Amino acid sequence: MKTKLHSIALVSLLASSLAAAGAAQAQTAGTWMLRGGVTHLMPDVDSGNMTAPSLPNTQIDVGNDTRLSGGLTYMLTNNWAIDLPLALPFKHDIVGAGAIAGAGTLGTVKALPITVFMQYRFAEANTALRPYLGAGVTYSKLYDETGSAALSGITGGSPSNPTLLSADSRFGLTLQAGLSYSFNEHWFVDGAVVKSFVKTKATLSTGQTIEAKLNPVAVMVGVGYKF
Repeated sequence: MKTKLHSIALVSLLASSLAAAGAAQAQTAGTWMLRGGVTHLMPDVDSGNMTAPSLPNTQIDVGNDTRLSGGLTYMLTNNWAIDLPLALPFKHDIVGAGAIAGAGTLGTVKALPITVFMQYRFAEANTALRPYLGAGVTYSKLYDETGSAALSGITGGSPSNPTLLSADSRFGLTLQAGLSYSFNEHWFVDGAVVKSFVKTKATLSTGQTIEAKLNPVAVMVGVGYKF
C-alpha cells in the first residue's frame, strides 16, 4: 500500500513538473518577446531599362548586405501576434547590368525597411517548437544615395559635375515564415525567411530614370527573451 502511494505521489509530481515545464515555455496572450540577432538581405532585382540618352538595355542590379537586427512581438491571443522587426540600416551597392554589366559599381544606397506583421503561430501555447506565418506592409526607406565615377562615365558626368542619384521610397507587401523554439520560461531562439514585394524609381541629375522591382529576400536569426 505504501509503495502504491509512493508511486501515485511520484506520478503526480512528474505530471506537475511536466505541466510547469509546458507553462514555462508558453507564448500566451499578453506575452512580449524581444529578440536580437542578424539579418541577411538579398534583393532579387528585376530592372527596367534606363531612359534615353543611354545604351539600349541599360539596367541595374543591387548587392546583398548583412546587419545586426532584432524585433519585438506581442501575443494578442495564444495564436495571433503582432511582430515588428528591427534592424540597422542596410547599405547596398548598385551595379551595372544588361548592356553595362561590366561597368562595376554605379553607386550605393542605404535601405531601412520598416515592417509590421500580423502573425499566426501554430501549435498550443505551451509547445516549445512553434512555426508561424506572417503577412504585413513594408515601407522601404531609401536614402543617402551616392553616385560613383563609373555612373558619371556612362551618363556624361565629369569630376567637376558628377552625376547625382536619388531613389524613391515606397510601400510594399511582405510575407514571413518562421520558427520559434523556447528553451525555458524566458529564453528562445527564432529564425525566419521574409519576402518583400517593393519597387523603386531611381532618378539621375541628368534627367534619366530607371525603375526596378527590388523584391528582397531576408533571412533572420536571433535569440530572444519573453516577459
